[in-house]
Amino acid sequence: MVKEYQIEENLIKQLKELKYTHRPDIVDRKTLEQNFKTKFEALNRVRLSESEFLRLREEIINPDVFAASKMLREKQYFQREDGTPLHFTLVNIKDWCKNEYEVISQLRINTENSNQRYDIILLINGLPVVQIELKKLDISPRKAMQQIVDYKNEAGNGYGNTLMCFMQLFIVSNRSNTYYFANNKNQHFAFNADEQFLPIYQLADESNKKITHLELFTEKFLSKCTLGEMISKYMVLVESEQKLMVMRPYQIYAVKAIVDCIHQNRGNGYIWHTTGSG
Repeated sequence: MVKEYQIEENLIKQLKELKYTHRPDIVDRKTLEQNFKTKFEALNRVRLSESEFLRLREEIINPDVFAASKMLREKQYFQREDGTPLHFTLVNIKDWCKNEYEVISQLRINTENSNQRYDIILLINGLPVVQIELKKLDISPRKAMQQIVDYKNEAGNGYGNTLMCFMQLFIVSNRSNTYYFANNKNQHFAFNADEQFLPIYQLADESNKKITHLELFTEKFLSKCTLGEMISKYMVLVESEQKLMVMRPYQIYAVKAIVDCIHQNRGNGYIWHTTGSG
């Protein structure tokens, strides 16, 4: 029986093959924030004093995941100590492929009331955007789903008062079965034994054949540009419900086909698309 730590090691190895940078030195809140500062300064071509960075950190960290997700995708404003304006982005929003992609493991976030440790986290430009929780083969991935919900419900958890507020996607797997779902506010984020937790997805190919094994899922879903595209193009921020939604695989293939058709017809197109879902 393959152990959980072996699944984790194999996943990190595969991500490195996909050109992620493995950062075993990022182990806690302090090292996570130091790395983000370095990435932020490089992206925005600026040098921040320690006091400026602390103020920036306080301004961008938001316990409201919907608000944090909007900030991730938009240009922002910060006033420097000398009064000059700094217009910045947290990631390269024009070309997500050109961001820095890193993988860290067993990150421990200590807050006043919480001491959580996460299996694997993917960073884009130093920000935690994907959390992967793993279980060994004889344990259902639903246990990992429940674990994530418990983490988010814990008083003083790191998802609300650290850079973890920018988390976009959760992935759970026992290697043979892999699922993913969007982060959300607690009213949109619940799970119980009857699986009243929606929506949970499994990846599928264009013929709607499920891609469940972690290795193939990683190849198809977690390559750097694909993940960047998923977050930037195929996640929907529903303003009226203050909710994050991730498109289903068949919806993504449909959108891609529509865009390709329009490009082939010199920017002209008439869209008539239905899934029969009512």
